[in-house]
Amino acid sequence: MSRIGKSPIKLASGVTASVSAANELTVKGPKGELKRIIDRDITIEVKDGVLTVVRPTDQIRHRALHGLYRALINNMVIGVTDGFKKQLELVGVGYKAANQGQLLDLSLGYSHNIVIEIPKELKVATLTEKGSNPKIMLEGIDNQLLGQVAAKIRSLRKPEPYKGKGVRYSDEVVRKKAGKSAGK
Repeated sequence: MSRIGKSPIKLASGVTASVSAANELTVKGPKGELKRIIDRDITIEVKDGVLTVVRPTDQIRHRALHGLYRALINNMVIGVTDGFKKQLELVGVGYKAANQGQLLDLSLGYSHNIVIEIPKELKVATLTEKGSNPKIMLEGIDNQLLGQVAAKIRSLRKPEPYKGKGVRYSDEVVRKKAGKSAGK
């Protein structure tokens, strides 16, 4: 049995889960509502505020989907109760971030500014304090969408290994390499 897949998911108070005939799971909570289509082989049982994911056989495909869907459903439950946050940091001279509503304006050392439209499901905020690096805070209930948008912003200027300049997650550790002078 999958160690992740067999563990039940407890629904917090105020969170409801329902499965439609087309095997679409809907999770509603205080922060919002999320929907996900579940593979037809995997069944979901909701009893007394506890959600369990059940697989039909021990085939490799079913074993793989068992843990996957349990983790995805758990993220949906956490999202509608607490939400998710990601914080990015801009490290480099002259790197700036500003937002107007859902438009994020980044100055990352290119000859032009980069303007990104953030999906309406996410909240974006920028913070620029004197003496510290500019920060971008992303917040939302959909963990997959949040991670995808954060990765897209990071991919615009990945941290380079010599000086550490670029866009990084605030908890990311960038390993620095020795430069040319280290060989002498």
